[in-house]
Amino acid sequence: MLNVHGLNRLLGVDRRSRLVKVEAGITLRDLNYLLQGQGLAMENLGDIDRQTVAGAISTATHGTGVSYRNISAQVESLELVLADGAVVEVSAESDPDAYRAARVGLGALGVVYSVTIRAMPDFTLRRLDSPRPLEETLDHLEELAARNDHFEFFVFPHTDTALLIERNRTAEPPRPRGRVRAYLNDVLVENYAMDLLARAGRSFPSRIPALARFASRQLSRAEKVDRSYRVFASERRVRFTEMEYALPRDRGAEAVRAVLDLIESRELEVGFPIEFRLVAGDDAFLSPAHERDTAYVAVHQYQGMEWERYFRAVEEIMDRLDGRPHWGKRHFQTADTLAERYPRWTDFQRVRARLDPEGWFQNAYTERVLGPVATQAAIPQRNVLPSPR
Repeated sequence: MLNVHGLNRLLGVDRRSRLVKVEAGITLRDLNYLLQGQGLAMENLGDIDRQTVAGAISTATHGTGVSYRNISAQVESLELVLADGAVVEVSAESDPDAYRAARVGLGALGVVYSVTIRAMPDFTLRRLDSPRPLEETLDHLEELAARNDHFEFFVFPHTDTALLIERNRTAEPPRPRGRVRAYLNDVLVENYAMDLLARAGRSFPSRIPALARFASRQLSRAEKVDRSYRVFASERRVRFTEMEYALPRDRGAEAVRAVLDLIESRELEVGFPIEFRLVAGDDAFLSPAHERDTAYVAVHQYQGMEWERYFRAVEEIMDRLDGRPHWGKRHFQTADTLAERYPRWTDFQRVRARLDPEGWFQNAYTERVLGPVATQAAIPQRNVLPSPR
């Protein structure tokens, strides 16, 4: 295991092409500050900005928006340090297969030293939060997705109200909130109050449905207009564990209903909300959104509470719906169960055998989800799996 936080420098900016090269240990938060200083921004981000760039792209971390792909798809090229110390730069021109493998490489191909990102001129986002009946939301997902640049929603188990979050580009100037107001909303309300409710549910599990309904009633309309990276990212201080699955876009609503029914029918002690997001397909070999437009459904459990029974039951639902797990979150899949879900699985394995033939970057996790490093001769020269429907 390597900590690359010390690799956090800006290495170069090409203002004409808007290509920005950074060391891969820089966090998304620090990268956003650097880009702002150059009048640039990332086209899309997730709601947490504490990850390193290397970690975010290697696990296919994503935001939301039907026209926007995950963060790794914004990578123009990257440099890998191999086990023998060699440094190789991969791009769509220099090594197309390695480029599509390394963008979501799980750390299995080498150490990501630097990343060149395609940025765009900085922009302002308007965020609107509003509660809406869950069934109405699920019935109008396509309409909501089409009218918003970045759309998502949360819903608490045991309730029938969704909190819609709609983010859209605007020509308005940023209107950053004052420090006091930001602290009251982002820290006290969204974090400490949520943590207090979750602690109460952990201490008194039978009260979780009532607590969830109370939390749902507190949802209200709110608006924020600010620089894009401040609107994408949220303050997250509550501790929880999470599972997230990528599904064919048209199975998303079905998955949300199935998970809520599961919690009710099995009387699972779950008070944390379910999250729904939409992402455009991309071409990285192991991207959960590989070659298909995707709905992401995430489930959470508060720290200190039993989560495995819940997550295993959710995974059974996701398996039936042709789901692929988020690489940076909990799941119980193995190489045997994953290979058939990725049309370019053998292509990834061929790149892996080429870049790390001795398996120096193999560990217990990669061996479970990817299998051991194979020799080139043992890997089919052509991908034999069918293309996705």
